[in-house]
Amino acid sequence: RAIGPSLTITGIENALADPTLELRNGNGVLVQSNDNWKDSQQAAIEATGIPPQNNLEAAILAPLLTGSYTVIAAGKDGSTGVGLIEVYDLGPPQ
Repeated sequence: RAIGPSLTITGIENALADPTLELRNGNGVLVQSNDNWKDSQQAAIEATGIPPQNNLEAAILAPLLTGSYTVIAAGKDGSTGVGLIEVYDLGPPQ
């Protein structure tokens, strides 16, 4: 998850207003990306029990093979601010 707007609830100033999220493999190849989490995988992300609180936040649900990965959170259209990347191990796929 790439969290931004929800951070204001905890008193974070200058929170990233509209985060985007990219998942890249060890070779830098884009595996998956997301802007607004409800745009794709909404039902699957909700089923985890930990969907982002704000519709502008980003989330990706992806089964990963063993290896190195890079996750990149950025502000949409070059915007800046404080953001948070959260990574969860949800166990084996059902």
